[in-house]
Amino acid sequence: MTDTSARDPDQRLTPFMEQYLEIKAANPDSLLFYRMGDFYELFFGDAEEASRALGIVLTKRGKHLGEDIPMCGVPIHRADEYLQRLIALGFRVAVCEQLEDPAEAKKRGAKSVVRRDVIRLVTPGTITEDTLLDAGVANHLLAIARVGAGETARFGLAWVDVSAGSFRVAAVEGGRLSAEIARIDPREIVLPEKLFEDETLKPLIRREKLALTPVSAALFDGATAEARIAAYFEVAALDGFGRFERAELSAISGVVAYVEKTQVGLKARLEPPRRESDDGGSLSIDPGTRANLEIMRTLAGERQGSLLSAIDRTVTPNGRRLLAERLSGPSTSVAVIGRRADAVAFLTEDPTFRRQLREALATAPDMLRPLGRLALQRGGPRDLAAIGRGLIAAGTIGAALARLPVVPEEIVRARDAALEAPQDLAETLAAALVDEPPLLKRDGGFVRAGWSAPLDEARELSADSRRLIARLEADYVEATGIKSLKIRHNNVLGFFVETTAVNADRLREPPHLERFVHRQTLAGVVRFSTVELADLEAKIASAGDRALGIEGEIFEDMTRRVLAAEPAIRAAAEALAVLDVAAGLAELADRDGWVRPIVEESLAFSIVGGRHPVVEQALAVTTGEPFVANGCELGPRDGEADGRLLIVTGPNMGGKSTYLRQNALIVLLAQIGGFVPATSARIGVVDKLFSRVGAADDLARGRSTFMVE
Repeated sequence: MTDTSARDPDQRLTPFMEQYLEIKAANPDSLLFYRMGDFYELFFGDAEEASRALGIVLTKRGKHLGEDIPMCGVPIHRADEYLQRLIALGFRVAVCEQLEDPAEAKKRGAKSVVRRDVIRLVTPGTITEDTLLDAGVANHLLAIARVGAGETARFGLAWVDVSAGSFRVAAVEGGRLSAEIARIDPREIVLPEKLFEDETLKPLIRREKLALTPVSAALFDGATAEARIAAYFEVAALDGFGRFERAELSAISGVVAYVEKTQVGLKARLEPPRRESDDGGSLSIDPGTRANLEIMRTLAGERQGSLLSAIDRTVTPNGRRLLAERLSGPSTSVAVIGRRADAVAFLTEDPTFRRQLREALATAPDMLRPLGRLALQRGGPRDLAAIGRGLIAAGTIGAALARLPVVPEEIVRARDAALEAPQDLAETLAAALVDEPPLLKRDGGFVRAGWSAPLDEARELSADSRRLIARLEADYVEATGIKSLKIRHNNVLGFFVETTAVNADRLREPPHLERFVHRQTLAGVVRFSTVELADLEAKIASAGDRALGIEGEIFEDMTRRVLAAEPAIRAAAEALAVLDVAAGLAELADRDGWVRPIVEESLAFSIVGGRHPVVEQALAVTTGEPFVANGCELGPRDGEADGRLLIVTGPNMGGKSTYLRQNALIVLLAQIGGFVPATSARIGVVDKLFSRVGAADDLARGRSTFMVE
């Protein structure tokens, strides 16, 4: 054994540094946010990296092994801001909190260290805070597993949005892996270490700005996958979730295990895993085509100028995320496409009802992400209030839809889910919470006056202490007849009764002798205390803390009620999103004169008077000139079995790229169930889409590759 007492003082570890190094050793791949009072401090290499990334001052604290210890820190109240920047740069952060009050640590000895531990691993795919997320964009964490090798290998994909609770699963062959990753557009990919090192997969999964997290293969172990999944969802068997391939089960196990690991003892509320194929499948678009068509963002990486930006008329965060999801993977099921198009057509035909519906939808906050935060004990009063307002909006909208005589199937489903929204819970939340609650429950003041009598009493004591003291003083003056009697306060005696020496004798004689207890005699004045005054002082001193404690109990009670109603809340939120997407597409179609396409199981492809949706809008804003419509016939003619090809030639800046993209985008719009910019359209379902145009094209601004170059 080494005699540490003989070491150089600079090489001896302080209890604080021993604790830090132990916690850091358990989280070697993350920056450690180490809580010290009102700051998160970083040390050694973490401090150097964070200082460079955040542009904050690097300082030093003490020595280790004879060297200065680099240190930097961020204040607690600005932690989310710094976390957002670090996550955007691809860092993982381990948040280490104080688990006890420093006063408790001192009871164990003067040199005892406050107990600390990591309460959460913050990674790009597991964040839940609004300040770190884009309200209209899903934050997907994707797990990839492989079964088999070579051309026969099957890849299981399981992706979740921890912030909103969605959970999807798919299995694909190697040839489709890249297209599926591009469609899912994850913020983070978690996969077994062996798969991470596979040279054949590196070009498919190692993309710029995509966080890759290799983990132990044990998380993806097929032998224990079913048991791990069943334990997470607290079910005896997975039969109720449907049938999954081996690769899918491994991927589900991997993503569930990783979520558990990052949440450190807390359980994210996730939907049961659902296979994508159960929804009829989706249109396959490889990454190059997806980028060239500028579906979600332009080639420059901007949302403005993309197809999504051009068609987005949603008014809710849930609706924006659903529209992006549908546009990223349009359906290949004629039944699903037709059901969605029926809803759009219904709302297109009734502008008055559509306007009323959109106005009601605009009052509905996001309910899914607040629900997720509450489940992970990161929620606040505003999350409860958002869910309450969302449920009220759902009930109002459901009732309005119920008054309509005939509605299409998609809207019937949404109506029924909206009507099931628990209005008793909504009324309770509205009655209990103030109109504009604070962000954090520790701030207090979020429970409405009159909801809790003990809380009202504590608040009255805390806020109205002067009035209560004045009332007690008036009672003493009336009881004693001493008009000069005052209640005063100092840090030594606390509250006390003070009177002149001339009047003091009255308080030392019956009937006041038992009520007033002598405390102090000074030149010209005498001070007394009373039982009532001592009790009032104790109540005032603890009233603020007691009020916060009571509000905390009310918050926990409301949270339990919300989580107990999770299935109904989730269904109502998803119903509002469906209605928002349909109403937004109907608004677009009605305003811009778009038509409903005929989508069928055939090789037909007939577009009459087609227009590029993005360029048409750009022209309307910039020059006011109309877009020149073009037709496209690719389907087989009478008596022919196969379709046709078009070879389009022409000068630079002649519109070839616009024409190519225009027809591809019309396919996308048709297969999300929307209307299309054309005079008429008949489209046989497309299962794969390919496009290659000039890499520097900027159609929204009327610039071809030739012009840019």
